[in-house]
Amino acid sequence: MTIKDTPEEWRVTATATPFRGNKTSVRTDDVVMPDGSVARRDYQVHPGSVAVVALDEDGRVLVLRQYRHPVRHKLWEIPAGLLDVPGENPLTAAQRELYEEAHVKAVDWRVLADVYTTPGGCDEAVRIFLARDLSEVEGERFQVSEEEADMELARVPLGDLVRGVLAGELHNNCLVVGVLSLTAALAGDGPDSLRPAEAPWPARPFEA
Repeated sequence: MTIKDTPEEWRVTATATPFRGNKTSVRTDDVVMPDGSVARRDYQVHPGSVAVVALDEDGRVLVLRQYRHPVRHKLWEIPAGLLDVPGENPLTAAQRELYEEAHVKAVDWRVLADVYTTPGGCDEAVRIFLARDLSEVEGERFQVSEEEADMELARVPLGDLVRGVLAGELHNNCLVVGVLSLTAALAGDGPDSLRPAEAPWPARPFEA
């Protein structure tokens, strides 16, 4: 059998939005179950995100350490950010985040993985890119604020990050998926076999 996720939408008899935030909202849907009963489902509506595994010529990954209030932790993460503009090209957004958070640009871009972060309670979709052939961006750094003003930046060997994930020491979803996906690609057909940066993304359609 073919193991592949497939789109499907069960009938909704009523919907409401009891909360609207700055970037996300909460939606309540009454959904018809297979036996005909109706169940209420609350979930966060999210614009989507991009994240970047930036790999340098020495096999190190660019990571950031940032405070995340909901989990009361400082987490090591890869550069990431929201798709702020509906229909925005995710590659453009990823390039922007790499510049703003790390003051770095890349020549070679590939798609590592497309994931739903928490599909039981949120519709957030994330595209994780691999960026290679890195260089520093010329000119002044982007001015960060709030939690980002306290960020730390490091370049860590890929193997060290994998060991940290498996030891339960690194927990950020995008970092975990990104470094393990890259490790699998390196052990398989290589990064050049990955999908191109402009590969279709049905979860968040965009114009090339």
